[in-house]
Amino acid sequence: MGRIVVISTGGTIASRWTGSGFAAEADGREVMATAPLPEGITVEVVDLFSVNSPRLTTAHQLTLLRTVHEVLADPAVDGIVVTHGTDTLEESAFLVDLHHHDPRSVVFTGSQLPMGSTEGDGPGNLYDALLTAATTRGLGVLVAFAGRVHAARGTMKTQAVALDAFADPSRELLGKIGFGKVTVLRHPQRPQPLSLPAMPELPPRVDMVMHHADGDPVLLNAAVAAGARGIVLVGTGAGNATPEIVEAVREAVARGVLVALTTRVPAGPVTEIYTHGGAVDLVAAGAVPTGTLRAGQARIAVLSALLSSEDPAEQARVLSASLSEEDPALVDA
Repeated sequence: MGRIVVISTGGTIASRWTGSGFAAEADGREVMATAPLPEGITVEVVDLFSVNSPRLTTAHQLTLLRTVHEVLADPAVDGIVVTHGTDTLEESAFLVDLHHHDPRSVVFTGSQLPMGSTEGDGPGNLYDALLTAATTRGLGVLVAFAGRVHAARGTMKTQAVALDAFADPSRELLGKIGFGKVTVLRHPQRPQPLSLPAMPELPPRVDMVMHHADGDPVLLNAAVAAGARGIVLVGTGAGNATPEIVEAVREAVARGVLVALTTRVPAGPVTEIYTHGGAVDLVAAGAVPTGTLRAGQARIAVLSALLSSEDPAEQARVLSASLSEEDPALVDA
C-alpha cells in the first residue's frame, strides 16, 4: 500500500522502566519492532529525538514540523506516522496541521502503556497509524488511537490513563479502524495552511493563565512582565472573567501582546454572551476568541501567529484566520 516514514520522538510508546518510573529511552527501530506491519507497507524510521513529551519545547516542535516538510518533499513517500508522547501530542499535531499543505496524511500516535506491557496498546496503535497513513488522503493531520481516527484540530487528551485517551469533545468522531480498514465518517474543515515559519534563535514566549473564583490579573500581568509575546486566557463558562482582567487584557494588547481567549469547559465554543468582564468585554479589549480550541492548541495557534509576522495587527489577523474554518483569504475581503 505504500512507503511510510515513521518519525520517532519518544513518549510512553518508547518508554522503559528505569527503577523509579518510566522514561522514553527506546529508539524508533525498537518501537517499530514491537508492531506488525499492514500488508504491502514498507517503513523507514527517522529518529528525531526520544523524550517524555512533557519535556518538549517549542524548539523540539518546530524541528518536528520542519522534518515533516522535509520528508514530504520526497514524492515517493506515501505518508508519515509520528510516534509521540500523549501529554503534548495534541499540541504538536495541531502545529503540524496548521502548516500542512500536502494531501498525504501525517498520523500521530502513541500509547498509554509502556513498551513490553502485558496487553500494551502501543503495537496496535502503531499498526492502525501505519494503515491510516497509507490509505487516507486530504484529511490533514490525524491522530490514530484506540481504534479511532481524530482530526488534529480540536482533539485533546481526555483520559489521563485510560487507553481510549483522545477525543474532540465538540465534534463527532472522524473515523474508525477495524478489520484492516479505515472508515472515514466525516471530512474536517480546515483553513488554508500557514507558511512554514523560520527557526527563531529564541522562540516567542506564550503563557497560559486560567480564571477561577477570586481570580485577579496578577498572573496575567506577571506573564507580560516576564516577556510573554502571547497569552492564552482560559476563561470560565463561554469565555468569561472579570472587569479587572478585561483591563489587564486591554493593557497587554496595547503593548503588542497577542491574547487569545478560550475556556476551561471541555466542549462548546467561546461565545460573546456576557459583559461585566465576560467574553463581550474581553473581545472588545482585544482578545481573540478561539472557538472550540482549548488551551493547549490555542497556545500553538498563538505561537504560529507570532512566528508569521512582527506586526501585531498581522499576527491578530493570522490568529483569527487559523482559528476559523474559513479560507484566510476571505478574512481579508
